[in-house]
Amino acid sequence: MKRSTLKTTLSRIAPFALSLAVFGGRVLGQEPGPIRYSVTDLGPVGPPPGQPFVLTTNGFVSGQVILAEGANGVSHAVVWHRGAMKDISAPGLRGVNSAAFGVNTWEQIVGETENGKLDPRGEDFCGFKTQGFSNQAISCLPFVWQNGVMSALPTLRDKYDHSGNNGQAWQINTFGVAVGSSENTIPDSTCPGLPSSPQVYEFKPVVWFKPFFWAKPVVDELKTVSGDPDGVALAVNEKGEAAGGTGSCGPFSTITLTNLVSLHAVVWQGSKPIDLGNLGGDGHFAGIYATGLNDVRQVVGVSDTTGDASFHGFLWQDGHMSDLQPLPGDSYSYATAISDKGQVTGLSLDANFNLRAVLWHNGNVTNLNDLVPADTALFLQTACSINGLGQITGIALAKGTTNDYHAYLATPIISDVNSDSATAGGEGASKENAKTLQQWRFGRLASQRSKTE
Repeated sequence: MKRSTLKTTLSRIAPFALSLAVFGGRVLGQEPGPIRYSVTDLGPVGPPPGQPFVLTTNGFVSGQVILAEGANGVSHAVVWHRGAMKDISAPGLRGVNSAAFGVNTWEQIVGETENGKLDPRGEDFCGFKTQGFSNQAISCLPFVWQNGVMSALPTLRDKYDHSGNNGQAWQINTFGVAVGSSENTIPDSTCPGLPSSPQVYEFKPVVWFKPFFWAKPVVDELKTVSGDPDGVALAVNEKGEAAGGTGSCGPFSTITLTNLVSLHAVVWQGSKPIDLGNLGGDGHFAGIYATGLNDVRQVVGVSDTTGDASFHGFLWQDGHMSDLQPLPGDSYSYATAISDKGQVTGLSLDANFNLRAVLWHNGNVTNLNDLVPADTALFLQTACSINGLGQITGIALAKGTTNDYHAYLATPIISDVNSDSATAGGEGASKENAKTLQQWRFGRLASQRSKTE
């Protein structure tokens, strides 16, 4: 897209125009047919980046709610269950802002939270200052929450026993294995520096686990690809395999909520990083990274295309990356999650960055807004996660408004399908990374790109 065209589209970008539906799997040997959904309003989440992230099979939903407090609001980590929202931000780790990115069936919740202390190097690792929720740079720690208690997860330590100042925890599986990123104590030569970014130190993809069930969590660094100084693990499956991206340091992104310029999509099997390849781009537009994986080693994500002209979702399996094309007439696509049955959820975007939720299955892409009742009071904008019952959670806009954002739960209408197709979502997708469902300000992405052209 030429810079002039890109700039013109920015003034016309509609606020997250997006649809929702799911295309069913085979039913008793028949061809796939559409599944319809009923929609439950989980309540307001405030302006972006407020949203749900992960939905478990037993109905826990992790998320972030923006509350009207002070000049620009505050961000609180929350969890929903059976339609009720619980704020888990207080007392937390004595910080004001937090977000809950992942949750498992035991209601173990992971995320990020300020610790109430000024960052010693003025870094804004979790972006709360960049997003306007804080007027100071506060250190931000990865956390795990369970049974009403929030505990800090350890960050990487050097040979002198000095630990990194910041980190984020993105997902946690049923066995309590969590993944994310942690700073170390090595200055990062790839960081652009002020005024572009206050980031100073390298940050590595990591995994947290307990060597014994009674022990405290320990942190292990995951290797990056091609000597990349930075990376993040965004998803973990039940086997403990992780997926994410590695690359270099950049300004905090309000789309990915990281400081990573991701140049490689990666899956980690044990300690071995596997570079998944790309769709022809070099990673300097939307990036190249994995957003989700299932338990049968299928991985999805996003990659810039040749010449960084656009970005498309991808499906990787058996060493091969397939291009997940957008809807006919659209320019961009973005894959967010995959079920154990191979159903891939994501987004299709037109040239003006208007969004539509889609599902790819057996190579077919489906536009999804038609599968909810016409009288639904919410206009569904993103599909953040799918659980083993085929339920989906995401962001919705109250119809007739432009800024009244809600979380929703879409449940398959069982009378439309048999029990096999009703659960076609599969267990794997409930653990998919919802990091790429953040905010979806592709207008900002376009704006960032136009400055480099």
